[in-house]
Amino acid sequence: QVQLVESGGGSVQAGGSLRLSCLVSEYISTYAYIVWFRQAPGKEREGVAAISKGGGSTHYADSVKGRFTISRDNAKNTVYLQMDDLKPEDTAMYYCAAGSPWYSPLMPSWYKNWGQGTQVTVSS
Repeated sequence: QVQLVESGGGSVQAGGSLRLSCLVSEYISTYAYIVWFRQAPGKEREGVAAISKGGGSTHYADSVKGRFTISRDNAKNTVYLQMDDLKPEDTAMYYCAAGSPWYSPLMPSWYKNWGQGTQVTVSS
């Protein structure tokens, strides 16, 4: 089974920035999409950003458009999530996942391969 390891989380003030990394144990081009999700306590997991195999297609949740940027480095088998202008409502555990969805790549149910998560906490 593919393994994914997230890193880069932490605690920041509102308006600050973090860059999350997702290291994948296989060539990331194996999968149609690598996706970042987040989940706050008591809430459903929601898709944040997705990037396609070749990097030519990206998808973002409306709540993070203009603030978050997903990118990939195939040579390092790593996908990044640059998070700028962080808000308290961004506080959550952030996970990455790999899969090959037929459509709607931000839908969590498509994915079977998940990392363990990295915590992001944003204070006001």
